Amino acid sequence: MRSEGSIGRAKPRLETVRKQILAALDAWEKDPAEYCRGLSDDRDLSAEQIDQLKAQASERLANIRLTTDLDEAFGDADVVIECINEDPDQKRAFYQKVADRMPQRTVLLTDSSTFLPSTFADATGRPDRYMTLHFANQIWRNNLTELMRHDRTSDESFALAERFSRAIGMVPLKLNKEQPGYILNTLLIPWFQAAMYLVANGVTDPATVDECWILDTGARPDQTPFRKIDKVGLPLALKITSMMPGADDPSTPTGKEVALLRRYVDAGKTGIAAGEGFYKYDADGNVVE
Repeated sequence: MRSEGSIGRAKPRLETVRKQILAALDAWEKDPAEYCRGLSDDRDLSAEQIDQLKAQASERLANIRLTTDLDEAFGDADVVIECINEDPDQKRAFYQKVADRMPQRTVLLTDSSTFLPSTFADATGRPDRYMTLHFANQIWRNNLTELMRHDRTSDESFALAERFSRAIGMVPLKLNKEQPGYILNTLLIPWFQAAMYLVANGVTDPATVDECWILDTGARPDQTPFRKIDKVGLPLALKITSMMPGADDPSTPTGKEVALLRRYVDAGKTGIAAGEGFYKYDADGNVVE
């Protein structure tokens, strides 16, 4: 962690994650279709086995050590994953601060959801051992990582990132060249934009958009456009949308989408982690009707 304040903010987030995992396991116990791929290779578990997963999840989250000591965090690390918000200056400052703390062998991965790794490769001091490893949201269910190399990432580092992903229960999806938006966001962002367009232009409301998606695709209620935006977080959605052409013109569709997201963010409705985004949520992350 970068400061004591970061530790204070992380603790309730970890507790929220614990509750979300337990709620997902409860749902799986009631309905096999709610299978959590990231927690078990076996889809058919008994109630006792699912209880064991609940205990294991709580224990592992409780054992996470939060520290501001750079030597303790990085001094003997084989793999480091950077998860700083999408601020290029903060990322560069962090890379330069920890460059001399990591052993030569350390592979440095970024969980950035928007930036290309070549943007920061020189700042890391280890461009051959630097690349993207991007997690999806709710990895206990959506257990994928996107592995994106840049033109100086070594084959050894790329292979290690793949092995690491599999070791922690993820399915690595490999990109052999840089692509803005990677795989997931190249697919998701146009979907989000289409949903926000309908609301920002007064065509309909978020709940109706989501109901349409459920009825037509058979998707689970938590796999709809506005529920997904709440999971991603409205500040990130606002940042991404604000970088698109027309974002500064309030008369354009993109400008109206920016205005929609900004109203929610300015009101503190930043998504599921805050208890409210386009929907309201209880402490377990369930929608409050």
